[in-house]
Amino acid sequence: MAGPFTIVGLGEAVFDVFPDKEVLGGTSLNVAVQAHQLLSPMGGHGVLLSRIGNDDLGERLQEEFRLRDLPLEFIQVDINKPTGQVLVSFHDGAPSYEIVVDAAWDQLEFTEHEIKLANACDAVSFGTMSQRHPVAHKSTQAFLAQAKDALKIFDVNLRMDLFTAEILDEGCRVADLVKLNDEEIDTVAQLLGLPEGDARSRAEAMRSQYDLDAVIFTRGQRGTAACTTDGWLEGEPASFPVAENADSVGAGDACTAALLTARLLGRDWQATLNLANRHGAYVASQPGATPSLPKEVWGSYSLDS
Repeated sequence: MAGPFTIVGLGEAVFDVFPDKEVLGGTSLNVAVQAHQLLSPMGGHGVLLSRIGNDDLGERLQEEFRLRDLPLEFIQVDINKPTGQVLVSFHDGAPSYEIVVDAAWDQLEFTEHEIKLANACDAVSFGTMSQRHPVAHKSTQAFLAQAKDALKIFDVNLRMDLFTAEILDEGCRVADLVKLNDEEIDTVAQLLGLPEGDARSRAEAMRSQYDLDAVIFTRGQRGTAACTTDGWLEGEPASFPVAENADSVGAGDACTAALLTARLLGRDWQATLNLANRHGAYVASQPGATPSLPKEVWGSYSLDS
């Protein structure tokens, strides 16, 4: 086993603002936090590269990172733009989301400081939403171009209208892995001009067209599956006792962190998907997107074996 490894969550850092609470979140942040939990026992790191405001929420984010012993040196602070927020409201019991625009992470910078991280990192997760602004899009693509040797996973998140065919195509071209849920494949396939067919055939067409190592599906309680060069594989089902006030927020991001960690450790695809299922299932059994991860979650798939 080589290492220690560094996995970068590149993109948004937000607070999910509920009627009665504010919870730390954002895909890139969740991936960095979960990857750090997996890697730190082996001397590695999960690193968030994002931008926050010089405001109360930004201070809260930094304090939570200090409490978790997470690195802060690649979290930029913007003196003009606020820390990102997602406003959560409920209508007839169903949640709806408003992603606040013109936030600090839209102004992400790529400087000599970030070049050092790009050269040093072993893997990076990036998505669609964090590239909604031209400034952040340019910085994201510059980082990915610099991180020539890193394993790259493109996490498709079709939120509101914060994506384009161009961003999807560009992401697939630079990535080694593409991850999406089974509700997104039809929209993505249409925008990318992939042939008609079911989810599996469209995934294979995407993998072939962009020469990807794998197209990975997260499917809720059915777990994680992937279209790989070895064919279609499904992770072993996993479940954990459900805690009070549990929610599924962040389960997909936990899968991403586990996928990257397992592949860096040289696991084959079946073992990788099994690990991703266990990590995602545990997070779904707990409240919040970034619960502390007990070692027994990994069971017989212990990372240090």
